[in-house]
Amino acid sequence: MKLAIMQPYLFPYIGYFQLIQAADVFVLYDDVNFRKQSWLNRNRILLNGKEHLFTIPCKGISSYKRINEVQLDNDKKPFVKFKKLIEQAYRKAPNYINTKELIDKILDKNPTTISELGKNSIMEICEFLDIKTTILTSSEDFSDSAELHKEHRIIDICKKMEATEYINAQGGQELYSKSDFLKHQIELNFLIPNSNRAYNQINSSEFIPWLSIIDVLMHNEKDKVIELTNSFQLK
Repeated sequence: MKLAIMQPYLFPYIGYFQLIQAADVFVLYDDVNFRKQSWLNRNRILLNGKEHLFTIPCKGISSYKRINEVQLDNDKKPFVKFKKLIEQAYRKAPNYINTKELIDKILDKNPTTISELGKNSIMEICEFLDIKTTILTSSEDFSDSAELHKEHRIIDICKKMEATEYINAQGGQELYSKSDFLKHQIELNFLIPNSNRAYNQINSSEFIPWLSIIDVLMHNEKDKVIELTNSFQLK
């Protein structure tokens, strides 16, 4: 059984969904410390042919709080502002209507924490893309191991789920060792996206990669997005 773990990023890039697709079970790591300047409450879209960073404001952001403890601003204005930004950026995109409806569905669930909003964005997009991976939440399903740190907790979760393989994003090669996992009879592999990921972007003379999944959905039919989601290797 293949297992992957990642924090509940907000409208994450397509590599995140490739990681979910590659796993049998995916764990949303929501009870670890919030990291400032991460992808938990912000991401990048295409605006007027250039990369644009958007942020969803939160209350009392602190690296001493766990992700699922960070509250969203009670005011609805940030969501209204975000919807207007999406309209400004993508109203001429080929799949604007369907993607806008999906974004509205996610935001209209009235989440109260940034973790809940991130989880909603991931779950709804997985459903839209017909990704069948089982998705669990660390605070709900593995709270007994919350005091363990780094790879010790990951290995503990793998053992609880009887996982034989742990899959991590490409960047994890600097953090985790295959030999450390093999000591526990767990194979560690890293997800390497294939290079043929470019697609046509409106108002852009040069392809800008690794934007939010919003950009991928806006510019591609569902079948093409599914194809891109399956375009990876495990090494």
